[in-house]
Amino acid sequence: MTTSDDQVDFDAAVSALTTARSVTVVCHVQPDADTVGSGLALALVLHRRGVPVRVSFADPAELPVSMRSLPGVRHLVAPADVPREVDVLVAVDCGSAGRLGALADRLDGAATTIVVDHHRSNTGFGTINLVDPNAESTTSVLAGLFEVWGEPIDRDIAHCLYAGLVTDTGSFRWVRPGTHRLAERLLSTGIDGAEITRTLMDTHPFGWLPMLSRVLGTARLEPRAHGGIGVVYALVRREDVEGLRSEEIESVIDIVRTTSEAGVAAVFKQSRVVDDRWTVSLRSRDSVPGAQDGVDVSAVATSLGGGGHRFAAGYTTHGCAEDVVAALLAALG
Repeated sequence: MTTSDDQVDFDAAVSALTTARSVTVVCHVQPDADTVGSGLALALVLHRRGVPVRVSFADPAELPVSMRSLPGVRHLVAPADVPREVDVLVAVDCGSAGRLGALADRLDGAATTIVVDHHRSNTGFGTINLVDPNAESTTSVLAGLFEVWGEPIDRDIAHCLYAGLVTDTGSFRWVRPGTHRLAERLLSTGIDGAEITRTLMDTHPFGWLPMLSRVLGTARLEPRAHGGIGVVYALVRREDVEGLRSEEIESVIDIVRTTSEAGVAAVFKQSRVVDDRWTVSLRSRDSVPGAQDGVDVSAVATSLGGGGHRFAAGYTTHGCAEDVVAALLAALG
């Protein structure tokens, strides 16, 4: 268990879930493996207990291909099939109600709302908030909840929890004391950690390669930005990603962030639907010259309407490419 009871009060959540007659689990828009893995793991536990449960996310219309092998996908339903009223609604890996997208309105119809998250910028929008900013992933918070609840973690549940843990730690590059103990506990159920990681993080179609060529050609370095710490950024335009999955788009930031001359990395991703809407991914390192504690990109993202972790955050903005880049550089100073 990597989340301590003095940080998170699990008892209220256990009580609400134990007595729930129906549960909706809502993941954030543009879902990653942590939010989906958390949602499906909780659904598997509730289904085992005989509780009717639905899992959903507002956007996009389909689950990313890399996550379709996660156990419990049968519990996923379309947004239109999420009931307006439910006994308990659980939001997983969502720092704010806005991250629920079009499903945010379901909060009003829930008798009890539970937020399970690990984002430091979480707004505490639930009736019950299980938020541990020290946790590696939301799935690790859930592992702590299941321990307090007395619910065993079987192989399918472990698969879902491991998916969130391995992706949010960058294949265990960003860990804390207890991370590997949790991984060992999950692996001991018999899951294939290497295959799960390969499916989620290391498998791309050939079209990913020419996309990278086009996108990395837009990369620019601003070495004097943020007091000389430096910012590197790249643009992902709609025409660059035709026919590619969200996984390929989201992978770009992990390449851009390797730039040694910049303490902050950003990728601006143009909406496939609205020309002037951009989703921005921000990353920083935990130690760079001029900022030994690193740059808190969650504070920057929050100032621009988003949120996230200290070293990984994001936000959505509108405007032409030049303007959205200029706005970020101004916010960084």
